[in-house]
Amino acid sequence: MRTTPGVRLLPNAITVLAMCAGLSAVQFALVQNLPGAIAAVAAAAVLDGLDGRIARLLDATSKMGAELDSLADAMSFGVAPALTLYAWHLQSNRLGWAIALLFAVCMVLRLARFNTLLDDEDQPPFTKEFFVGVPAPAAGLLALLPLTLTAHFGYQGWWANQVLVMIWMVLVAALAVSRVPTLSLKTAKVPPRAVAPLLVLVAALAATVILFPLIALAIAMVLYLLHVPYAVYRYHWLAGHPEAWSAPPRERRAIRRRSRRRLGLRQPRNIAGAARRVRLPRRPIGPGGPRRSWRRLELRRNRED
Repeated sequence: MRTTPGVRLLPNAITVLAMCAGLSAVQFALVQNLPGAIAAVAAAAVLDGLDGRIARLLDATSKMGAELDSLADAMSFGVAPALTLYAWHLQSNRLGWAIALLFAVCMVLRLARFNTLLDDEDQPPFTKEFFVGVPAPAAGLLALLPLTLTAHFGYQGWWANQVLVMIWMVLVAALAVSRVPTLSLKTAKVPPRAVAPLLVLVAALAATVILFPLIALAIAMVLYLLHVPYAVYRYHWLAGHPEAWSAPPRERRAIRRRSRRRLGLRQPRNIAGAARRVRLPRRPIGPGGPRRSWRRLELRRNRED
């Protein structure tokens, strides 16, 4: 079935809207509208997650759409957060502009590497479950974490110190261009029995975002950082267990349990208690008992004398 031109235009229109939303964060920061700047980047992240999925559902993927998506991500999550933080808090520091440039360049390099990995067919199948480094939308929102905390609490605390903000931007940029694996939600599989609890969790999350949007976003970013060690562990475990690459989650858990047993990670038994239970009673010393040593006999003779 051939896709109409209007339908093929829809994903690209969403991509353009995402780019406009991201760049609008700079304008909000210039007028000191901090919640507006954060909301603009968050809206760009949501739209960025929709355009690709809509394009695949409508069979409207194209090379132009892929290139446009990369350029929009570079603007929305590289240039826009860097300029937003610079306009908010780094203008009075000469090093602030250098840090903003560094962050934007690292995000562009991260996106360029992502495009090259899409055409790499030599990667193992399990690598589809991971991103190489922190994705661009997450990195853009992570960079705005000091701004988010300031907008929520209404004052500039220790998290808004200029030096800390610049160090934070460098760390986020390093995570974006690093090869640290992070989980990808595109290939996440939810078991049937977990669908209902997950929907309840989504409803609770939506209520939290509506009532406390800024602090909810900050907590989500912190939780995202905390998942990185687990993602690294899972990546290395899958790399060493090819039999689990195509297995469903239940079989993977069984393989993990068997591997732990082979490594001897089972809980140790109470060896001392077992030894006490199997200890044999002492035989009485007598004609049928064990022989006495001559030293003990000699000492007893001396005592009797």
